[in-house]
Amino acid sequence: MPGEGLIRSIAHHLSGVNALPDEGRLPSFDRATAWINSQPLSTAELRGRVVLVGFWTYTCVNWLRTLPYLRAWNSRYADAGLTVVGVHTPEFDFEAELPNVTEHSRDLRIDYPIAVDSEYGIWNDFANHYWPAIYLADADGRIRYHHYGEGEYAMTEMAIQQLIADSGQSSIAPELVTVEPTGLEVAADWSSLRCPETYLGYGQSNGFASERPAAYDQRHAYPGGVDLPLNSWDLTGEWTITREAAVLEAGGGRVAFAFHARDVNLVMAPGRNGAAIPFRVFLDGAPVEAAHGFDVSRDGLGRLTTPNTYQLVRQPDRIIDRLVEIEFAESGAEVYCFTFG
Repeated sequence: MPGEGLIRSIAHHLSGVNALPDEGRLPSFDRATAWINSQPLSTAELRGRVVLVGFWTYTCVNWLRTLPYLRAWNSRYADAGLTVVGVHTPEFDFEAELPNVTEHSRDLRIDYPIAVDSEYGIWNDFANHYWPAIYLADADGRIRYHHYGEGEYAMTEMAIQQLIADSGQSSIAPELVTVEPTGLEVAADWSSLRCPETYLGYGQSNGFASERPAAYDQRHAYPGGVDLPLNSWDLTGEWTITREAAVLEAGGGRVAFAFHARDVNLVMAPGRNGAAIPFRVFLDGAPVEAAHGFDVSRDGLGRLTTPNTYQLVRQPDRIIDRLVEIEFAESGAEVYCFTFG
């Protein structure tokens, strides 16, 4: 929680002239393809309440690290006049499937209204480009604040408090919420993070040591065994590289990444038949042990059961350059994107 000096500084900033400018009308949610936790909401019926619109997609680790604050703000300020609306706009094709969104919304303990935006209608009406993105609208339906990406939680909460106070609905105590995140929701260790988000499908891929564009969209045997420089990756075994993902065609295949970060996460899916796929994680050729992530045991074992972001590594010790490898016991695994924390 920020210290009192920082809170006073933020409060002074927000109380200044034009601190929260009018950024235009709050777009409607009419182009939502479905709703979760709510009947369809209109901007007209939300008049008189402060509205926080949060764009998200459920595998986005940057949004996952924001989620504890969204839950806390919804819990603390709903009765004081705040409505949180999560707009789920998918990045990957499987995130456009309503059963997946519904399942993961429940698993993530989201109880505020969710506008499902699988066709990007709301995204385009907001001219949004980011996950996560937060927009705050006042009681008159005008956007007064926005923030893209992680962080600025104190500033965002102070803006919520100011807009609630301006609406005349309630007197808000100045103390800010505190959160206790776990797993993927824990903030990144920015001081040690030297790895970018890295996609494995050829549509956005970079750093692939064995890249062969002529082999895209067809089964290909990758020999592996390459000495990988930092922030590069490689495949071993029979894989098909598609626009979105690398798809394993035969059991025993591996994906490797040379990284420098506390955490290693990987967006994965079990493939079309949905059967669980066992996998094992290695660090520098050995079991992960104490450095195992939230979704992996000490001996490196995990199960790919649903399309999601899986935390493979969380290092408790000094961070150095290392090699992570993920071996899949069976075919069908789809690997989409590495993220780090």
